[in-house]
Amino acid sequence: MKKKLDLQKLICNFVFFVLVVSFVFLVIRVILAPLELDPQHMNARLKGDYVLMMVQCLLGIVAMMLPDMLKKRLHLSIPSGMMILYALFLYCAIFLGEVRSYYYTVKHWDTILHTFSGGMLGALGFSFVTILNKSDRIPMNLSPLFVAVFSFCFALTLGVFWEIYEFTFDGILGLNMQKFMLEDGTLLMGRAALKDTMKDLIVDGVGAFVMSLIGYVSLKYKKGWVEQLQLRIGKRRREEAGHRLDERK
Repeated sequence: MKKKLDLQKLICNFVFFVLVVSFVFLVIRVILAPLELDPQHMNARLKGDYVLMMVQCLLGIVAMMLPDMLKKRLHLSIPSGMMILYALFLYCAIFLGEVRSYYYTVKHWDTILHTFSGGMLGALGFSFVTILNKSDRIPMNLSPLFVAVFSFCFALTLGVFWEIYEFTFDGILGLNMQKFMLEDGTLLMGRAALKDTMKDLIVDGVGAFVMSLIGYVSLKYKKGWVEQLQLRIGKRRREEAGHRLDERK
């Protein structure tokens, strides 16, 4: 158990360090980068390119700090394996994807990550059921099918919110998170401009469906697979919630 915890700490600290260093580097690049392309340096990156990377790194830093904040405030217990997957996902999506341009240079990189995130959000949906019911396990009186459908809808809804976020900040900051233009600035038209967003939503749904199906089988046949990825609220927090519920009654 201690080795797992040490591995989790090592990976999380490494990802956090990489994002912080990248953010500092990108702030400098935003200051120094040109606003428009120089005909003699057509492959040079513009300020807008670095702003996108900088914003993503900042969000990544906040995302890496969020679990510790939730642990302290809600006495939340996060499985080591789930935390490692979370940190690696941020590393692959932000540092490799945006900073190292894997979204442009590695085929299907974005598709793989969105499918994976759909699965992770589906697993979070199962945890959300237990948190709402203030229990360590999914209550036995709930239908496994209902819980699986809820988790699928929960994951897909968060996927939609993410696309809304990308659309909003692309408009406000002039970014290209929805990949409506190529790396060289060429604008895509018609169906090609919609392709990235719709593909992301579709593979989000695929990942969420696979995780929901696994969760359904786990609950129906008591396999215990979901519990290994399940977030739990600590005992003291549950007792406080129970006392507040009793007082309201």
